[in-house]
Amino acid sequence: MGRRCALGYAIGALVLASTSPAAQAASQCKLIRVADWPVRSTQGVAIVDAAINGQPIGVMLDTGSDTLILRSATDRLGLTRQQARGYRAFGIGGESHVEATLVEEFRIGQLARKDWRVMVAGERSAGSIDLILGEDFFGQLDVEFDLPHNAVRLFQPKDCEDTVLAYWATQGAGQVEIAPYYGTGNRIIVPVELNGRPLEAVLDSGAYASVLDESVAAQLGIKPDTPGVSFAGKGGGLGGKSVEFWIGPLRSFTIGNETISDTAIRFGDLWKDAKDVPIASHLPQKIGNTPALLLGADFLRAHRVLVAHSQRKLYFTYEGGPVFQPAMAAPAASQATPSPR
Repeated sequence: MGRRCALGYAIGALVLASTSPAAQAASQCKLIRVADWPVRSTQGVAIVDAAINGQPIGVMLDTGSDTLILRSATDRLGLTRQQARGYRAFGIGGESHVEATLVEEFRIGQLARKDWRVMVAGERSAGSIDLILGEDFFGQLDVEFDLPHNAVRLFQPKDCEDTVLAYWATQGAGQVEIAPYYGTGNRIIVPVELNGRPLEAVLDSGAYASVLDESVAAQLGIKPDTPGVSFAGKGGGLGGKSVEFWIGPLRSFTIGNETISDTAIRFGDLWKDAKDVPIASHLPQKIGNTPALLLGADFLRAHRVLVAHSQRKLYFTYEGGPVFQPAMAAPAASQATPSPR
């Protein structure tokens, strides 16, 4: 495949048969396991224990962000920060000042990296979260979110172009194509339908709960004054400001061959404090740097999901429990993209 993880360390392999008979005769797919991380669902998202310069840290696995260290963590760890001219970071709650720091050694499981320059952002502490490991890292590999079994696994596929990679799914798996993304940073964009209306969602493992942008919710007839809608409090992310959230009824949500009927979803004016972020004009429904729907960790907790970057596909199986959990804490610290001015 020609892709190599910057923290690369292969520890095992699965061999899968290709779905195409011609391809099967020529070769067999090998899904080389790079890492198998036990995760804890602190604050509703996937957290992995790691270390910076020998000091323990909590790492949030966040496909909706680029990698960065929270400013509060650099203070605790005694890391020196420098100016990072020409970069900006936006998230729920507005803009966050961007700096940089040099990490002598970062270790997560059996993977390690030395002399790593990492962006620094975040205007508030995030509890046990010190570092956000983002899609710029995960995009180099195939990543399996098995949150129902408290695990995240990384794979390097070889000769797997025509193979269904959901190796655990003996009864078959749902799948959708990952759409091209032309905005800043790295994002996993997949097609979904809300109330029968097609739009695109960002798979955002760093969002505590799935959340819909208020402007798109209004187009679906879901507003703060709509019957059945209730106020859900305030929340924030990288920026220093807060966003009000509501919970509203949703007739249906569809992804691939799976449909959830008569559910509810959180919504709010996600990008009200980041209005100067450019939006990709050819992507509908505010998808671009400011997405319409964050498909969050609640979706991942109800599914086993393989993000096959190598094939530009998302595989998933329903594992049980509610797909959306709108009564959880508001999403935070996600959609952070240090990007050139």
